[in-house]
Amino acid sequence: MTHLDVLLERNRAFAATDAKARVPAVPFVPTMQTFVLTCIDPRVDPADVLGLALGDAIVERTVGGRVTPAVLQDIGWISHLHRALTPDADWFELAVVHHTDCGSALFADDELRLAFAAAGGYEEASLAALAVTDPWTTVRADVEALRASPMVDDRVAVSGYVYDLATGLVTAATCSEAGSRVSTSPRAQSGAPARSVKTAR
Repeated sequence: MTHLDVLLERNRAFAATDAKARVPAVPFVPTMQTFVLTCIDPRVDPADVLGLALGDAIVERTVGGRVTPAVLQDIGWISHLHRALTPDADWFELAVVHHTDCGSALFADDELRLAFAAAGGYEEASLAALAVTDPWTTVRADVEALRASPMVDDRVAVSGYVYDLATGLVTAATCSEAGSRVSTSPRAQSGAPARSVKTAR
């Protein structure tokens, strides 16, 4: 039996539950009106880390949880659907979650990065910019990029968080704000955690 066979068995068990009947009627209006952007690392699955149930949130995962042109397009599309089709619904909150011990830090390794760029024809500088060596710094940079982007509706409240793999805690790195404003909170500007929340297990 392969690992995929095991997953398909789990799917059959899931199909026998009523979970699929408790999802939101509108695909871009999740139950908790939340959009989570985080890393592809299997150690930081938001269903476990944040206790998300099926339908609670829109979840997008990229290397490092970084904001890319594709991410901006996706958020822009969801914002457009919201304005056009559900203008009376509450606007979603957007949470960016970076984490400690991120594998994307290997983009800072010149030899690995240059070899990968050459093999795939990628722009080396763009790859270097993806490295999460300090999640407190990178998550704040991505939050600022989202708040300033014309693709993100001004009514979307954007906030940034750091997940600590060692403690299991998610800690706020920025305040939750909408539009092009950038947090001026002294605590958010410093390296000190602003708030910690025990994650669901």
